[in-house]
Amino acid sequence: MAGTNAKQKSVRNMVLSLGVTILAAGVVYLFIPHDESAPDLPRVDYRVELLTARRAASYPVAAPEGLAKEWKATSVRFQGDQGDAWHLGYHAPDGEYVQIEQSAQKPKAFIDEATRGAHATKATQEIDGRTWTRYTGGRYDALVLKADGSTTVVAGTGSFEQLAEMAGALKTK
Repeated sequence: MAGTNAKQKSVRNMVLSLGVTILAAGVVYLFIPHDESAPDLPRVDYRVELLTARRAASYPVAAPEGLAKEWKATSVRFQGDQGDAWHLGYHAPDGEYVQIEQSAQKPKAFIDEATRGAHATKATQEIDGRTWTRYTGGRYDALVLKADGSTTVVAGTGSFEQLAEMAGALKTK
């Protein structure tokens, strides 16, 4: 009988230890701050990269002008060794992502990469006198403009209205 009593105490001690551990974890959870909202993305200044790209690229590099302050540039890069690839990423006012991609690479491979696998539709959109082709079905929807020597892709998770707003704001110098 003495062995049974020891087993009961052992089980009781284990349950009490578990209870204390859970209580301690609950207290820690309550008093340690935790923020589950999306992180605030820092705004990047892309002027230097834009000037560099415009000097080095074999085509007129486009960047937006006149967008509302709520549009936040979050990423930029120019890769002269990879078909003069220009990238500018934006956080749209409603939290969606919109990017500008330009390159002198072969259009088919470049468009597939920039749109993350989207395919051309028969729909086109006239923006500032230029005819853009709509792409859907990949990770991003996109508007694509093929020009002499370069391809411009405005793609992202935003709506076609947002993509068109960005495409309409693009200026080359």
